Amino acid sequence: MKLASVLSRGVLLGLLAVLVPAEAHGGFVAANVLGTAQTFGVLAGSTVTNTGPSVVFGNVGVWPGSAATGFPPGIVNNGVIHLGTAVAQQAQTDATSAYGILAGLSPTQNLTGTDLGGLVLTPGVYNFSSSAFLTGTLVLDAQGDPNAQFIFQMGSTLITASDASVVTLNGADGCNVFWQVGSSATLGTNTNFAGNIVALTSITLTTGANILDGSALALNGAVTMDSNIIMNGCAIPAPGAAALLALASIAGIASPRRRKS
Repeated sequence: MKLASVLSRGVLLGLLAVLVPAEAHGGFVAANVLGTAQTFGVLAGSTVTNTGPSVVFGNVGVWPGSAATGFPPGIVNNGVIHLGTAVAQQAQTDATSAYGILAGLSPTQNLTGTDLGGLVLTPGVYNFSSSAFLTGTLVLDAQGDPNAQFIFQMGSTLITASDASVVTLNGADGCNVFWQVGSSATLGTNTNFAGNIVALTSITLTTGANILDGSALALNGAVTMDSNIIMNGCAIPAPGAAALLALASIAGIASPRRRKS
């Protein structure tokens, strides 16, 4: 179903007016490691560029740049656009701090040279000395712990193939999934992703690539979008986030991201 027809239903968008900030979670890093950046679905250093009917749930910000194009047709819900403001500056400061904390963690497993597709991972800190690739489906299994954290460290790039996906299982929460990217991240066409991408340079979401629970935070470069959905579930408390995703599934814009055993 086309995104434009889905948006006309209004049911999903109307739900957002009653959502409030989420509760804290624990794990390898502090629950609020992203600081004020946690309220942003999209944050860029230079510019945000959008093509098509993208939808961002959460704030959109740029700093030290001050430009965002493509809104409309892009829509921002449960948030506002901050361009070159003190709010965006503080969010970038907090995101930069989080990047350093995530990069400094000791890995629990080195996955250098391993495609993430087909893996089932339990909570941990996973390191790639250079690039990380995702072809197919990655399953993150929290083993019943809603506070479980999954942290991925990439020395350079993060790249997903077309139709790739990240599935959260047994209580895993995208708010507790972090992708620390040493240069730039690219999500391939129709990827369904989960987690907070904190990239040193830029983030590109190709046509139909969605972040169904998380955010796109680029410290120095641009965030480029094309008909995407970014749901910042970190700003939505349980069961609100699950309800939003269920409505999204019913509306036809995305498949459910959570699976129960």
